[in-house]
Amino acid sequence: MGLFAAARQGRKDDADLGNGVWRRAHDRFRRGLDRYHQILEGVEDDDVYNELVAVANQLGDLLPRVRAVCAQAQARWPSEGLDIPGAVISVHRALSRAGNTLATTAEAAAMTRLDGERWGVASAGLDNVRRRAELVVEDVLEAERQLPG
Repeated sequence: MGLFAAARQGRKDDADLGNGVWRRAHDRFRRGLDRYHQILEGVEDDDVYNELVAVANQLGDLLPRVRAVCAQAQARWPSEGLDIPGAVISVHRALSRAGNTLATTAEAAAMTRLDGERWGVASAGLDNVRRRAELVVEDVLEAERQLPG
């Protein structure tokens, strides 16, 4: 992303997500997704790479949904600090869990990459990555469900 595009996106994020807990939840998820994609750069085994990319695509599809939840929450319960609005604490909790689980999914992908390089067998590691990714999906779904209509 170029300098001006990044500045425009930053202003859009400020407008849509504010600078409080909703922005932090969104950014945490985006950072976890970025980290997962960084892990992919070092995968040498084509089969492992293809499996990890499939998971990356699934996780990447969640980012607009996380953004939508955060933007809706910011519009209805604005946050510019660290205080979580009580009416939607369960939404924030689910988003935080999704971001944290995404980070552990990236860690599992890194371990899968290392195990595959060392032992030539990564199936157990891939199963772990898939399980963790499913938890991320569940957490995002939970955030969407908990958001009052």
